[in-house]
Amino acid sequence: MRSYSPDLTPPWKKPTPAPEVPAEPDLVVEEVATGFCGAVIRCEKTAEGPTVTLEDRFGKHRVFPLAVRGFLLEGKVVTLVRPTAGGPVRPTRTASGSVAVPGARARVARAGRIYVEGRHDAELVERVWGDDLRIEGVVVEYLEGVDDLPAVVEEFGPAPDARLGVLVDHLVPGSKESRIAAAVTGADVLVVGHPYIDVWEAVKPSSVGIAAWPRVPRGEDWKTGVCRALGWPENTGAAWQHILSKVHSYRDLEPTLLGSVERLIDFVTEPAP
Repeated sequence: MRSYSPDLTPPWKKPTPAPEVPAEPDLVVEEVATGFCGAVIRCEKTAEGPTVTLEDRFGKHRVFPLAVRGFLLEGKVVTLVRPTAGGPVRPTRTASGSVAVPGARARVARAGRIYVEGRHDAELVERVWGDDLRIEGVVVEYLEGVDDLPAVVEEFGPAPDARLGVLVDHLVPGSKESRIAAAVTGADVLVVGHPYIDVWEAVKPSSVGIAAWPRVPRGEDWKTGVCRALGWPENTGAAWQHILSKVHSYRDLEPTLLGSVERLIDFVTEPAP
């Protein structure tokens, strides 16, 4: 006769199983063993068992088995499972990769502001970070170039509770933009940028469906030159709308721009000392 040994472990000492979470597209998790953090791209059934593919914010892909790996979701251990076919699909992340807050109301606008160089820059920031900016109460305004930035900063009157962040195109050492940025940067003013001639270049060529952004001869209008080189109608407004329509999330943008905008948002939302 088989003997029976009861489990005398107190309930409070027994490990609590990690909750199961469907690996829906765009769910952002961290794989515990490697620390790799990314959004779910797909789940697949393989001969070795089900796998999940994650993509980090720089576009790098990693494949992990679902069964034997642990994942962190918002800092808590979870077990990923394949999503149920036909189940409800609700975005868990904003276009910037932040946690989505369904039904969240826009916050009253902060005193702090983010300025960008032009309308295209503002539209691109809104496209990817719009949900985040509304929740944080951050208003984005645009300049017509950076030549008047010192006067704009002086008129704005930055303070610890009203910080000013500025995103500048073609911010490279020795440029006119870098000299202007250095002149206005201070404790309550942060100027960051990207190395591209225009914010168009901050959109990944692969997202637009081209091999690379063309090189435009010096002295030629860059946007017009791009349209001409790609065989597009020389209507820069229509070209931009085509480019913008290809941007769906942070994964369509170059890491340099992503880091700059995230720094600005953190800067203007940081509590005053």
